[in-house]
Amino acid sequence: MYAILDIETTGGQYNEEGITEIAIYKFDGHEVVDQFISLVNPEIPIQPFVVKLTGINNAMLRSAPKFYEIAKRIVEITEDCIIVAHNASFDYRILQTEFRRLGFDFIKPTLCTVELSKKLLPGHQSYSLGKLVRALGIPMADRHRASGDAMATVKLFKMLLSKDLEKEIVKSYVKTEIKTGISPKLMDIIDGIPSKTGIYYIHREDGTIIYIGKSNNIKKRVNQHFTGTSRKAKKIQNEVFAVTYEETGSELIALLKESEEIKINKPIYNRSQRKTIFPYALYAEKDKDGYLALKLHKTDGRKKEITSFATLQEGKALLHKITEEHQFCQKINGLYNTKKECFQYDLKQCLGACIGKEAPEDYNKRVTYFLENNQLHNQSMVIIDRGRTIDERSAVLVENGVYKGYCFYDLNYQINNIEILKNIIIPMQNNRDSRNIIQNYIRKKKVHKIVKF
Repeated sequence: MYAILDIETTGGQYNEEGITEIAIYKFDGHEVVDQFISLVNPEIPIQPFVVKLTGINNAMLRSAPKFYEIAKRIVEITEDCIIVAHNASFDYRILQTEFRRLGFDFIKPTLCTVELSKKLLPGHQSYSLGKLVRALGIPMADRHRASGDAMATVKLFKMLLSKDLEKEIVKSYVKTEIKTGISPKLMDIIDGIPSKTGIYYIHREDGTIIYIGKSNNIKKRVNQHFTGTSRKAKKIQNEVFAVTYEETGSELIALLKESEEIKINKPIYNRSQRKTIFPYALYAEKDKDGYLALKLHKTDGRKKEITSFATLQEGKALLHKITEEHQFCQKINGLYNTKKECFQYDLKQCLGACIGKEAPEDYNKRVTYFLENNQLHNQSMVIIDRGRTIDERSAVLVENGVYKGYCFYDLNYQINNIEILKNIIIPMQNNRDSRNIIQNYIRKKKVHKIVKF
């Protein structure tokens, strides 16, 4: 759990400030599960410049509770939590000072969203909370009031968790949260996992990720790991200490994140998935008569592929579909060269159906038109799909055929302003697997909308 907070103070000399307002949101990594917001009577005057900045004046605080009256609630809501704040050293110091005056040691692990933002969101001119969230298109209300600043920090932290592809934040969370030596029951782990679309991480006791997976039903898939009888399933059952997860709403984003984060984190039980997940590809090659033939065979890195497939059968199915929809041929010239393991289907009409009736130039124009409209090459688009909540959408950005990354948004201006979109995009690697995941997904699945630009 995380206690994401913001504190407004009276201003004044170092370690003599008093708290005028506090807001704490208890955040489980996915949503706010509890909150505490209160004005506080600091029992000392507020500096004039602070009154002008926050709008909180001495009169407003006369009937507000004093710190000792809310101290118990603060201890309760932050119990077993990591303190998160924008410039955490300031807020944490103020809290510790107030508790020290009461004779209580307030000691918690902390995370600073300024430091995390500089690492995970490089290149911004300013990392002040107001300017940073504005650049990221994060809506913000009640600036310089504790509740508004703390909620903006929640939204920023949620974005930082998504951008942390190496999962350093989550790994440190697991190390902090899990009590060493007490192995949780598998059913207890499953109980805390939702039946939603997303990606999940299986950890050892030291926080190490040993397996990454994705599913349209995370709880069901993790349960299959814990009830499986295969050798790998048994090893996972013996080593698992915690399962963390990230909801994506979009199956496409889950597929893209799984592929990339397996490559980055190299989990021990994802060895087979570190290799290409698309071993078959479709190529266009001219035959001896000058006709462009579409051929399916094992991936050859020396050739430029049109698209690729996880299985041979998947490739065959698409070729049959292309044949019918584009009338490239009336008959598929069956499987051959099996000894060389070169599975090829020639989509040029056989038995002379095209040859002599349609000139190579005319036939090839139709094939070229098909290729240009069925490849990501040089296309720029935003693929809009489901988000994590009913009022949120996801977006995958492809620019000039290059996969840039994904984001979640809940305001239309974030997606219609390309500069804001680029700021909130979680950058991802553009590689063969990512491009083919996108091509295969939009070919097979219905997305909310595709906006080309």
